[in-house]
Amino acid sequence: MEKEGKGLPLHFLGDRIQFPPVGQANDDGLLAVGGDLSTERLLLAYQNGIFPWFNNDDLILWWSPDPRMVLFPEKVKISKSMRKVIQSGDFRLTKNEAFADVLCQCALQKRKGQQGTWITKNMKKAYLELHEKGFAKSYEVWQGDQLAGGLYGLDLGNVFCGESMFSTVSNASKYAFIKMAEELSRKNYALIDCQIYTDHLKSLGAEEISREAFIELLQRNM
Repeated sequence: MEKEGKGLPLHFLGDRIQFPPVGQANDDGLLAVGGDLSTERLLLAYQNGIFPWFNNDDLILWWSPDPRMVLFPEKVKISKSMRKVIQSGDFRLTKNEAFADVLCQCALQKRKGQQGTWITKNMKKAYLELHEKGFAKSYEVWQGDQLAGGLYGLDLGNVFCGESMFSTVSNASKYAFIKMAEELSRKNYALIDCQIYTDHLKSLGAEEISREAFIELLQRNM
């Protein structure tokens, strides 16, 4: 089935695990509605430059925006103030030690222009399953024994698909992002997918590229 969206037809997904070509997304980047959050469908989505994003009471919405916000890991920007924060030793980084806590904190994080959270109960369950299977990973930032910030996303091998970050202490999420980028740069990852533009991501070195260029990079590094 198809429904007319803004600019192009909108696809309704059934039980079969498949997606239409990303070029069929509408002007806002919305590609399809429906389906489920199974591990198989989520992996197929991310491998094809598609991600879910929806509110509590909505159907599952699948997106592939154009342009796409990305960070080439070696291009991460570290401001003078953040260098001082890093050198201070006030924060400590761990990886995959508190995935569920990071997920919950990201859901609680208040965001400008957004009401509620897109990290619903079913989303949490789906990403916890991805974590248990080794695909979803988290970076945690600690201040003493307190979880001060962090982020999580999907690791596709040479591409990391960032999903969300949070901070309860100033600069903690920036610290997590910078440390993740530095690690992925050392491991020669090609790309960090940041999905959509924010000033925060731009300040850290992320940039917009065309969807076509993003898909080409994604396919080249799968």
